[in-house]
Amino acid sequence: MIELVKYIADQLVEHKADVHVEAFDEDGEIVIELEVAETDLGKVIGRQGKTARAVRLLLGAAGAKQKKRYALEILE
Repeated sequence: MIELVKYIADQLVEHKADVHVEAFDEDGEIVIELEVAETDLGKVIGRQGKTARAVRLLLGAAGAKQKKRYALEILE
């Protein structure tokens, strides 16, 4: 899943070198932290959070197939 989030973020941002993705397990849920450059933060979140919501939806669908729960946190 880390690769999926990194790929999506790379396609959205201008500063690809500043994209950092980490994952860790927290109470049975895998939390994926996405960090991008401050200037690219709006592109990753999208208008009214639509882009971030779409990425979370993809993670939920892929997680359901693997019987795992994923959460996406976008760090500032």
